[in-house]
Amino acid sequence: MSVDTLIGTGWRFPINVDARGRLPWSSGPDRIRDAIWIILRTAAGERVMRPTFGAGVQEYVFQSNSPAVRADLAAAIKTALLNWEPRIELVNVRVDTAASDPEQRLRQDALDNQVIVTIDYKIRATNELFNAVLPLTLAEGVR
Repeated sequence: MSVDTLIGTGWRFPINVDARGRLPWSSGPDRIRDAIWIILRTAAGERVMRPTFGAGVQEYVFQSNSPAVRADLAAAIKTALLNWEPRIELVNVRVDTAASDPEQRLRQDALDNQVIVTIDYKIRATNELFNAVLPLTLAEGVR
């Protein structure tokens, strides 16, 4: 049995049509990465038949970039992935300020409201380690 059979095949995310009018497909580890992005980008209540599906990271866009908000965001992501993506074993979810990156300190003002979400996970079927990184901009808020 191949890895693609174990993991599955589906539409590539985001869904778009190529020049020939076809939908691109993903399989294997790319399929899981696409599923993670779908979970992260879906707001709770957005899917009528699955109202609890998704992490709802957009709900944090207008929050302040504080340690408490970053901890809540990490917890929301961890809970959503544990509930909705059984093909992975979650190793770590980390939410850091973009300004904490030493290379980015020159653009401190622009990065004060950005966070970097890092998700480390293991595919259960193959025991391979992967990570996904999502930059997220938080709106201006109280610090």
